[in-house]
Amino acid sequence: MEQGVVKWFNNAKGFGFIKPDEGGDVFVHYKSIEGEGYKKLKGGEIVEYEAQLGPKGMQATVVRRLPENVVVETLML
Repeated sequence: MEQGVVKWFNNAKGFGFIKPDEGGDVFVHYKSIEGEGYKKLKGGEIVEYEAQLGPKGMQATVVRRLPENVVVETLML
């Protein structure tokens, strides 16, 4: 699995983008987030993910929060 930082995530629309350690942004949809209940991410949150090439670019297929759930400043992105 790769690691990246959540660039932004719109909870109302259920999607956002992950900034990977290397390469361009990766699209993420709420259906790809592991866990129970309402699935959302927070900007600056570090995640692990699997991605594949979709019709509009790279898309996360499985997203997991890291146990430490560290948040970095989104301004640093």
